[in-house]
Amino acid sequence: MLKPTNRLAKIRDFNLVIKHGKWVASDLLSIKWLKLAEIQQLFPKKEDPAKFKKQLRLAIVVGLKVDKRAVVRNRLKRQMREVVRLLVKEDKIKNGYYLLFVAKPRVVGNDYEIIKHEILGLLKRIHLV
Repeated sequence: MLKPTNRLAKIRDFNLVIKHGKWVASDLLSIKWLKLAEIQQLFPKKEDPAKFKKQLRLAIVVGLKVDKRAVVRNRLKRQMREVVRLLVKEDKIKNGYYLLFVAKPRVVGNDYEIIKHEILGLLKRIHLV
């Protein structure tokens, strides 16, 4: 489980990523990412700008189009969450970003190592690892 400080939870934050973020995708996964230093004018007024732009928040989305069975979707989320949790724990992902991981239907049936390889490959493409 990710620490609460690393979870993308507020609707405001999801809207920032969705509206201003950039996509990078592979066959199995997509990442929508947002560099916080680039959107300083959109920071919440109650937040300290210095702290806000140094945070790292993540979310994982596995929709119904991936698989209709909740068991399969939850397993994928757990696998993806564990890969990301270990990367955050080892400080391999740079701070100052919002990341939204989105699974595609082709990810179903792949094992942990393939999912880990895909996530690392996407993070390397956007220079976060």
